[in-house]
Amino acid sequence: MMEFIKENIKNVLGWRTKRKIVVFSVDDYGNVRLASPTARRKLDEAGLKIQNRFDALDSLENREDLEQLFDALTSVKDKNNRNAVFTPFSMSCNIDFDTMKAENYQRYVPELLTTTFQKVSAEDPKQYEGTWSLVKQGIESRIFIPQYHGREHLNLKVFEEKLKKRDAELITCLENKSYTSISNSGYTSISYTAAFDFDDVKENDKLQEIAQDGLACFEKVYGYKSVHFNAPGGRESSIIHKCLLDKGIKYIDAPWIKREHTGHGKYKTIIYHTGKKNKLGQLIIVRNVVFEPTDNRGFDWVNHTLRQIDVAFSWNKPAVISSHRVNFCGHIDPANRSNGISALRILLKEIVKRWPDVEFREAHELGRLIA
Repeated sequence: MMEFIKENIKNVLGWRTKRKIVVFSVDDYGNVRLASPTARRKLDEAGLKIQNRFDALDSLENREDLEQLFDALTSVKDKNNRNAVFTPFSMSCNIDFDTMKAENYQRYVPELLTTTFQKVSAEDPKQYEGTWSLVKQGIESRIFIPQYHGREHLNLKVFEEKLKKRDAELITCLENKSYTSISNSGYTSISYTAAFDFDDVKENDKLQEIAQDGLACFEKVYGYKSVHFNAPGGRESSIIHKCLLDKGIKYIDAPWIKREHTGHGKYKTIIYHTGKKNKLGQLIIVRNVVFEPTDNRGFDWVNHTLRQIDVAFSWNKPAVISSHRVNFCGHIDPANRSNGISALRILLKEIVKRWPDVEFREAHELGRLIA
């Protein structure tokens, strides 16, 4: 009953439409978290524990991941004869593991995502050859259109502090071209993977530099400017929104109820809704539906997600579906990908069956429509 109440309450405020709009906003694309099954085994042997499914299964999208995903997305069409579409919120850079190793891990070095794909294609052509070409095909076909998630999916403050200490967990990860299973960031207010987390509010000066550099890198990687941003974990300070606006970000994802950190463990609560604008005029989009099919929570994800979509439509709201790449990747365990893609296929077929007037939209297309 409480869950049903929450699903309705979060749809009360905000922009409304009679149109049945469905958006898939999917985080973490482009990020190297776990390099390979061999890397996971070596991390296990070194005592780095699996704390969640991301530590166990999340890996850079490979050729088969995208082939199967694209096949699922193109298996249905909406009222406008358009296929389903993912808006992958993507990183523009990764750790340059090779250069860091050559320098004996003396400093943090990033590399462009395109360089990452070149390297993994050469190292493991069976898994990765042709993957970047598929990304570009997805963009051209308008079924897979990345927007900005950050420069890299790590907190640079934590990373550099651990690097300076020669932290054993971090060095073990780097030796295995991975960044996962770190047991402790050293801060209650910072997650080691959350790029825009901080301890002191003054750290946002550096975070703004990182955010802007990441946007410049995004344009180099994809050939276009991003207009939509979602921070890893959705935990950025509103302080950085101005620098994002200066570089072209018009739309920002935010949780319905956000506890925004103001420094040293103090927080303020902000209520958001889709269509709300911040003080700078940037449009906020709230994801009001969740689809995490490989996260075993003891219920059927397809039915759960369909119910949330139905609630959104009953309030004349677009259904903005939140998900993560880990549901659809199979480099570590092909069964994970099979389960996630299978659930996605069923969900898509049910959506077009139940709502034949549905419209599949990119996240930033929804932003333009509202604005």
